[in-house]
Amino acid sequence: MNLALFCAGLGMALVAQASVVIAGTRVIYNAKEREVTVKLSNEGQLPALTQVWLDKGDPGASPATISVPFTVTPPMARMDPGKGQTLRIFYTGEPLPQDRESVFWLNVLEVPPKPKDQADTNQLQLAFRSRIKLFFRPAGLAGSAQDAPAQIEWRLRAEGGRVSLEARNPSPYFVSFSALELTGTGTPARFDEGGMIGPGETKVFPLTGLAPAGPLKLRYHAINDFGGAIEGESPLR
Repeated sequence: MNLALFCAGLGMALVAQASVVIAGTRVIYNAKEREVTVKLSNEGQLPALTQVWLDKGDPGASPATISVPFTVTPPMARMDPGKGQTLRIFYTGEPLPQDRESVFWLNVLEVPPKPKDQADTNQLQLAFRSRIKLFFRPAGLAGSAQDAPAQIEWRLRAEGGRVSLEARNPSPYFVSFSALELTGTGTPARFDEGGMIGPGETKVFPLTGLAPAGPLKLRYHAINDFGGAIEGESPLR
């Protein structure tokens, strides 16, 4: 079976655990680098066949129809239990914005082999797909990704009894949040779903709960280049 077609037809989340694990939660591709590498490991007890590709953000797009300025090798591989595989990602040079980051998604599709004693039977093979972000970072961008979360401008919005935070990102970096918390007098209002705001973008984050009484403080939990936490407070404008 073609793995790309299998993946495109898999429209439901599977309550199980993949054996092939990606080292890291994101990939940073600095423009000056010739290539970047990503390590995979098979932590299961059976061999696994993997297919790897990049997309522009549409998880339902077929790998055969996607055009991105990167090449990933090897695109397919067999991984034995307890073994690893190093992916090499190359930028192919097609023009990308030079005044801000661009984001793509790295996909790793895993299909476990059919057990030998079931080789002649018809049985559903469960495929697992993992996706992490790849950020292409041009040289010479102002500021730093580490400081970008503190530059986000926040405004409180209340409409129809619902409370949300409007964010504007003036930096050239993508900023990912794992949680937001609006505190004051009373129970905090929170956003715990995770989200990302792009360079120059304005985005609304809906909060659960009512807005606390003032004075209000916004505490954010952002994610750095290594998947670690950046915590801080920002004023509301």
